[in-house]
Amino acid sequence: MSAKSQGDPGEDHVSRVRAESPCSDMKRAAAKKLIERYFYQLTDGCGNPHCDNQHCASSGKVTNLTPNQAAAQAIQLFSQEARLCDGTQPSKVARTIEPGQTSLAKSLPVKSVNPTSSDEGKQEPYLTEAKLLDIIEKCKAEDSYALLIRTLGEVFSSGKALSLSFQKTEKSNSPLAALLDRAPDTLLRPPADLNKEAVRSLQGEDKEEDSSDPSPTVPNNDDTSVDLPSVRRAFEALWSVPGEQFESALVNALVTLADDIELDLRVFRIVRWDSMDSLLNVFLIVFEIPMLGNSEYLELALHMLCKALSCLPVVAQAKLARVWAKHCKSRLPNLLQALQELITVKVIGGSFTRDYCVQDADTITAPTKVMKILYYASMLAGELDPPELILGDEAESASSDKTSSSRSSISGQIPQDPLATELGINALDARKPFIPFTDFYNEPLSDAIEMDKDFAYYKSEEPMKFSFMNYAFVLTPATKTLGLYYDNRIRMYSERRMSFLQTVVGQPTNPYLRLKVRRDHLIDDALVELEMVAMENPSDLKKQLVVEFEGEQGVDEGGVSKEFFQLVVEEIFNPDYGMFTTQEDTQMTWFNPTSFESDAQFTLIGIVLGLAIYNNVILDVRFPMVVYRKLLGRKGAFADLEDWSPTLYRTMKELMEYTGDDMPETFMQTFRVGYRDVFGSLSFHELKENGDELYVTQENKKEFADLYADFLLNKSVERQFNAFRRGFQMVTDESPLALLFRPEEIEQLVCGSKIFDFAELEAATEYEGGYTVDSEAVRNFWRVAHSLPPESQRRLLQFTTGSDRVPVGGLSRLKMVIARHGPDSDRLPIAHTCFNVLLLPDYSTIEKLQDRLLKAINYSKGFGML
Repeated sequence: MSAKSQGDPGEDHVSRVRAESPCSDMKRAAAKKLIERYFYQLTDGCGNPHCDNQHCASSGKVTNLTPNQAAAQAIQLFSQEARLCDGTQPSKVARTIEPGQTSLAKSLPVKSVNPTSSDEGKQEPYLTEAKLLDIIEKCKAEDSYALLIRTLGEVFSSGKALSLSFQKTEKSNSPLAALLDRAPDTLLRPPADLNKEAVRSLQGEDKEEDSSDPSPTVPNNDDTSVDLPSVRRAFEALWSVPGEQFESALVNALVTLADDIELDLRVFRIVRWDSMDSLLNVFLIVFEIPMLGNSEYLELALHMLCKALSCLPVVAQAKLARVWAKHCKSRLPNLLQALQELITVKVIGGSFTRDYCVQDADTITAPTKVMKILYYASMLAGELDPPELILGDEAESASSDKTSSSRSSISGQIPQDPLATELGINALDARKPFIPFTDFYNEPLSDAIEMDKDFAYYKSEEPMKFSFMNYAFVLTPATKTLGLYYDNRIRMYSERRMSFLQTVVGQPTNPYLRLKVRRDHLIDDALVELEMVAMENPSDLKKQLVVEFEGEQGVDEGGVSKEFFQLVVEEIFNPDYGMFTTQEDTQMTWFNPTSFESDAQFTLIGIVLGLAIYNNVILDVRFPMVVYRKLLGRKGAFADLEDWSPTLYRTMKELMEYTGDDMPETFMQTFRVGYRDVFGSLSFHELKENGDELYVTQENKKEFADLYADFLLNKSVERQFNAFRRGFQMVTDESPLALLFRPEEIEQLVCGSKIFDFAELEAATEYEGGYTVDSEAVRNFWRVAHSLPPESQRRLLQFTTGSDRVPVGGLSRLKMVIARHGPDSDRLPIAHTCFNVLLLPDYSTIEKLQDRLLKAINYSKGFGML
């Protein structure tokens, strides 16, 4: 309590002293430093085991003092000029000693300590960096590590003890600092001047305060009371000791700790913990252990810690993700590597069956759950797009209650991840995560998952069923494509079953989405029929597509549809058609901002793209990445210009990075921009009112860049793109597309892989009809295939499979079959594209095989009998 509050004009006195004495601040600092030395002498001691100073903790003559009592007694010793031991110095950073704790010297289990709850009146042991260093030095000097082993075992096996360890020192949390701040005038005169009531209040013990949580309250949602740099230094010092001296004890302690925490969270629902922050402190410390990915830690401790951490409520997991993102960036890649190694080891070493699969193994699912926290921490630690880039319908959902079941209209009834909702972010928001998204893929796990069963778990209403589809970041795109395939096929079967039931009750409907088109009027026929379906019954778009070319004998088991999509894409995305343009420097397809086509036409093109994904057909479409971001609900931004138009992006970067004050004279750029339409005519647009009179300067250059990008990528094609997206959603609105895939993965889904490796195709090919891998005709076929130029190889792929695109995951995903088609003859090879089967006669020479094969792939078109 200050002197002023007691009627003493202390404040005026201090002001006069400061004004009259130029060295008053120095005296005040010196007095404060001396009082701190008395305080730490009472609490920590001088370190001399033979000390005889009755006012030093090392002498054993100081009774257990609360922090408030130690603060009051330090002031009294200062006023009495009591003896001060040599070497007693306050830490470089004052340490926090909270109510309910003993002195730092007494708290360390130098002797055998039985950790008990503070509710029983005994104190928990805990560690600081300084104490751990002291123990290590003592153990090295004595060449005995019993004290270190005992200390690590007691502290790291007790959640309560560990939560009190390595705490930051907050000035506002120190009783001594609080006293000095409240009564700075007392530092310049003997503390005996303090009134009796103030001294009594300092010496007395606040019972309510003592029984509270000893860990400091963390005011910020992304902050922590753990001194993480101190933890890292302490662990670095610990591992300077040979690992065999202590690691077994530490591993056993961590297993005990994890068991106890999991029990608390699953059974007691954390009622045994005073606060969630103190529990998070434990995980922050143990996940800083640098050897978690090695030997015993990986096999025993890490798995158990992941199980305990995965039990945390969503709010606590979100807090942990924020703290990791803010304070543990350098630690995130190593932690991810440890989790990946744990999952891989358990997948490779596991014995899984249909009855016991990877989804049932908590040794795999628990680290996957922890990896999700790390996944969002990586996004928070990277570059995030601002909220204003969320499209209109998305923004409404994002700003609604966090319990909303969906943020994306494209995902329909797909529930939003609770952790993402709590954090208020989405994978689409991460322009550049701290750790690349691809580093989260685990290929051994992806290969081991039986996606049909995982999809069944995903659809299950039982909350205990774990599905990797809800943790899609760990799966490779090829595996996720299977999940989407099962969803699409089941929906097709459902529509077919409903058609059958309607037929039974006298309302016959077609169980398929049938399109009958003429080759010479392909676009007109297809768009007219699709428009009728979209108007009359949009749900029919979710039926299996069956295409028939008028006058041809092909039966569509998949191959006819592939050719239909290929022909549609070739024609409708041709710039001569007028709906799309081609970017000069990238040769990518973009919407024609001056198109005369109606919104319905763009809607139908969106339906075609959705149908291709829905029917597992790869298209030869070259959209910039911003199109897929916009399809998933994000506007185009300045960063998207790099992919959309690299030349323009470089020019804009030069403008943005220019630092001179003569920007208007140098660039002569106003807020009026020009662009050319599909006919080559130059048009102008003002980004702001009277933009032609407003020059770009250092102050407004960022605004100019954002407005220019917004115009090019959003506003100039708003009508066309919104209609296109509406058609796409008509097919994919109930699909888990947005749940499983990011924009760059959807590009792979639509366009296929960019890696064209015929060696992969050869390794994955099977043989029938008498052929084997060693047959002469088969060896000759692959010699010819590998010698072809890339364009001819693509035609061969198209001839055999109906598409020249590489599926997601590479050509190894194609199960091509080469079957013997009789003895040597003059017939050309035949392909059943619906089943990827090549019927190859047993040609006698490689020259004959090459001649017949090239004729087949160069002149084949349509479906008929050969």
